[in-house]
Amino acid sequence: MKFYGKPIEPDQAEKTGVLLVNLGSPDALDVPSIQRFLKEFLSDHRVIEIPQPVWQIILNLFILPFRPRKLVPLYQSIWTDDGSPLVAIAEQQKQKLEKHFQKAGKKDICFALAMRYGQPEIRSVLKQLAEQNVRKILIFPTYPQYSGTTTASIFDAVTNELQHWRWVPELRFINQYHDEHAYIKALANSVKNHWQQQGQADKLIMSFHGLPKFCLDKGDPYYHQCHKTAHLLAETLGLDKQQWQITFQSRFGKVEWLKPYTSATLKELAKQGTQSVDVICPGFAIDCLETLEEIAVENRDVFIKAGGKQYHYIPALNATEEHVGVLARVIEEHTGGWGEESVQR
Repeated sequence: MKFYGKPIEPDQAEKTGVLLVNLGSPDALDVPSIQRFLKEFLSDHRVIEIPQPVWQIILNLFILPFRPRKLVPLYQSIWTDDGSPLVAIAEQQKQKLEKHFQKAGKKDICFALAMRYGQPEIRSVLKQLAEQNVRKILIFPTYPQYSGTTTASIFDAVTNELQHWRWVPELRFINQYHDEHAYIKALANSVKNHWQQQGQADKLIMSFHGLPKFCLDKGDPYYHQCHKTAHLLAETLGLDKQQWQITFQSRFGKVEWLKPYTSATLKELAKQGTQSVDVICPGFAIDCLETLEEIAVENRDVFIKAGGKQYHYIPALNATEEHVGVLARVIEEHTGGWGEESVQR
């Protein structure tokens, strides 16, 4: 086995690093790029728990030859001048966090950005931090709610890389911040700001990314953390039980997923006479295909075609100043005391 490492001069000051990680996105708007992204994503045993030999046959024969072509126009509809909105906004978050900590006088903290799938990859970014003499690293998956399919997958990628290092850095790992007061307040403020501009709809839908139900049955805490976030948000907004509802989106395959389903709920609400809905996705720190296309476009069509009149998507917190403040607060809580000198004995 080859070990990664390089000599460090005695007079070099050791630094603390914060590695922000999100899901990732295709590098470009073409079929090969989307195929590479999907293959990496859907080959993760944390994401797909079907035995790999069987799943690889399904993936390579029935999904990768066809699905990427269908996704090209969907990605085209959300692509920006800076490329993928998820990657571009994540970079904005990183830059604003750097400025936030520099302004606070904490210039010895290095920030880096990686994606679980695609670029920039976790392995190369970890090496870049090591080359800056970062000896303490806080891994920050920017998923408010923990799931084995997301947060734990990042843990796997980080530790799989560090197995090949001669000098492993000190690590801290943020599992979730789903009930962080500042995070709930930021969500509530985004809803209130929307209401001030557009008026309040009949119902607020809180749509979270779905998971196969067997994940819940096997002990994944994601479902319960989503519900806690939703209840705290509703409580902060002063909503009664008739004014809001939690749903789950983005399912595929034939197995049962977490319910109620977002699209089915919107269709049923419209048929029952609900005239207007606001939809927010509290599980997404950054807008991406699942929010900008699936929620803002596809599910809007579902609601309107079923008889609804007004449909508004409330954007993710993205790189707003308040959200950057939330992320900074979480980072400060998890790096407390880390850079301080050891007590002399």
